[in-house]
This record gives sequence, structure tokens and C-alpha cells, in this order.
Amino acid sequence: MSTKNIPLQSRGTSAGVQTVVPSDRAARPLAVLRIVTGLVFLWAFLDKAFGLGYSTVSERAWVSGGSPTKGFLGHVAVGPLQSTFQSWAGAAWADWLFMLGLLAIGVALVLGIGMRVAAVSTALMMLMMWAAEWPLAQHTSAGAASGSSNPLIDYHVIYAIVAIALAYAAAGDTWGLGRTWAKLPFVHTNQWLR
Repeated sequence: MSTKNIPLQSRGTSAGVQTVVPSDRAARPLAVLRIVTGLVFLWAFLDKAFGLGYSTVSERAWVSGGSPTKGFLGHVAVGPLQSTFQSWAGAAWADWLFMLGLLAIGVALVLGIGMRVAAVSTALMMLMMWAAEWPLAQHTSAGAASGSSNPLIDYHVIYAIVAIALAYAAAGDTWGLGRTWAKLPFVHTNQWLR
């Protein structure tokens, strides 16, 4: 059996850290998945920042003084963290963290750099958003149907798993700057930045 038929291969690095790299057949689809996932995060950032009229109208854009967290967190009506999330709604620190997170994750995924940090950041952001929507609940605190279609797996979980898989497979090395990024001295010394 040739190594080209193996979907993932292990490659050692000079620091002795093993990296799983996709075969040629898997590398390109993973690169496409990485780029389009990054564009999802970049689009969310741009729409919330500039009010492009999709999920955010121009009057509520961040640059117009709107809050990217107020609408989402202010309407949390389920889950054990409901009051916590509502108290964060519209807070400047929450707006900045959320927007910088969207931008940084989007840029990292599109460029294929800092994939490990992007994976952890994506997983944390998606966990928080999953908890805010609390798909385990069938009803809101007011008794209305929650609209949850699956109590465990929703798009937040999928995005988190995708980001982790992309980092694990070194998907930034194909059609991205992953290899160049890994050669930078501060990244080479701190492999967790890869």
C-alpha cells in the first residue's frame, strides 16, 4: 500500500513534535474547508462592524455605535447562564472580545496561520454561544418553545470540531501561509502558536 492512499500521515518536526499532515487528496478539500470557514467568521465580523444589512442593519453597526453583543446576549432566554449572558449584553469588553475574536479567527483560518490558537479560540467562542442558546432546553424561561432542533449537536459544535480538525491536519499548509508561519522564530520556539 503506498503512502498516497493514507488519508493522514505523521511527520516529525525538529522539536520532536508530531504533526499530522493530510495526503495530497485530503489537503485540498481541507484547505477549501479552512478558507470558507474563515470567511464565515470574517463575514460575521464585517456585517456586525459595518452593518451590511444582512443580520445587522447599518444603524446598529458597531462603527455607528451599535453593540454586536446586545441583541444576541440580551435575548438569551434559556439555560443556567441566562442572567450572566444578559448582564454581559452590550458591555464594551464583551463587544471588543467578540469582535476581535471573529476577526482573528477569520483571518487565521483564511491565511492558514496560528491554526492551533484559532482552533482553541473557535472552540471557546462556539462553546459560549452554544451555552447562550442552550439547545438542551425545549422551552424558554417564559414557557415558549425554544426552537432547538437538536439538544446536543448544532452548528456551534460543528464549527468547533471543524476548527480543531483543521488545526490537527495542518490545513494551513495547503493554499495558506502555515509553513511560512511555522518557520518564524517565535512560532518555531513556541509550537503552540503553529
